[in-house]
Amino acid sequence: MKLNRGLVLAFAFFIFARQPAIPPTVTIIENDKIITLQTDERVPSALLDQAGITINSGDRILLNGLPVSLDQPITNSPITLQVRRAAAIILITPEGEQQFQSSAFTVGEALQETGLGLSANDKIDPPIHSSISSSPFTISYLPSQDLTISVNGRPLQVRSSAQTVGEALAEAGTPLVGLDYSVPAENETLPSDGQIRVVRVSETVQLAQRSLPFESDLQSSVDVPLDQTQILHPGESGLTVQRIRIRYEDGEEISRLTEDETMVRPPKTRIMAYGTKIEVKTATVDGVQIEYWRAVQMYATSYSPCRSGTDECHSGTSSGKSLRKGMVALRLDWYLAMQGQRMYIPGYGFGSVEDVCGGCKDKAWIDLGYSDHDFETWSAPVTVYFLTPVPPNVIYVLE
Repeated sequence: MKLNRGLVLAFAFFIFARQPAIPPTVTIIENDKIITLQTDERVPSALLDQAGITINSGDRILLNGLPVSLDQPITNSPITLQVRRAAAIILITPEGEQQFQSSAFTVGEALQETGLGLSANDKIDPPIHSSISSSPFTISYLPSQDLTISVNGRPLQVRSSAQTVGEALAEAGTPLVGLDYSVPAENETLPSDGQIRVVRVSETVQLAQRSLPFESDLQSSVDVPLDQTQILHPGESGLTVQRIRIRYEDGEEISRLTEDETMVRPPKTRIMAYGTKIEVKTATVDGVQIEYWRAVQMYATSYSPCRSGTDECHSGTSSGKSLRKGMVALRLDWYLAMQGQRMYIPGYGFGSVEDVCGGCKDKAWIDLGYSDHDFETWSAPVTVYFLTPVPPNVIYVLE
């Protein structure tokens, strides 16, 4: 029997139209688990209930990768929901350690949820773009601070989260080089006031010459007249070369240190000869003919029993004789060597060494003795003639 083609098509359309429509597919992803639902439901919370998934505080629901409200019906399709479970975050900061829950995908998102004011110079470990891949997940956060770095007197404003001064200087492009140092020191933590001073240090080495004085050696000579000196060798200054290290801080010299000194030429001693040759001479002084063996320029003063520089009168002398004109006083060491020595003093006359002059120091000095009734005041240089005979114990150098 042959069926009508039109009748068959009509019957098939009737059968198809009578069948119920198939609900759309909803895919729910939770970690590594994928759940597929055939449902007409469009509210995310209801879809999760159908899948047997419980949402906790802090969990995040994503629709096709974007956040979605649990109670807002979904109008577009296909539907793919992703459950992002909140992870336990351990945040370590200089103030201590704190914990919170977050379903953020990256470290940066998690830190923003805490309300921290992040700066580009903050130190964050792991970096802010790192994925949060485990629970618990530890994040170290070291906030940066404002610093003023003074270099050569000019301030440089920077922000740094370095742990030491040296690290902050390196970050700012002003590292310590060579002998440079900083205040505070480079191994110290960042100062609370944010002030760091860099001192640029340089050193130079300089070679300098130094003259060394020569010494003098005095020798006796029978060929040189008494009380005269003669240079036998003039002497010569020595010469050294010094190695001097000069230190500069910020361009200003602060120290010089002699590191080494090399002898280039040693000094040569000057040899002086003092005379021991005694010559007896004659002369007429003040109309008086005298024979002498030494003539010395001396400073002359005078004294008497009641003019000796004390409040009392004393007529005694070191030799035991009573003071009168013709007795002279010398300093102690000369007195001990010349006691009784006869001499002639122009304007005074003959005299002999009989007393010690306590005030006669530091130069050739003679104190002329008088009695109180014939006293004369002296205060002038004078030539003192030492008369013959020549004593056996001559002081060749009067000093």
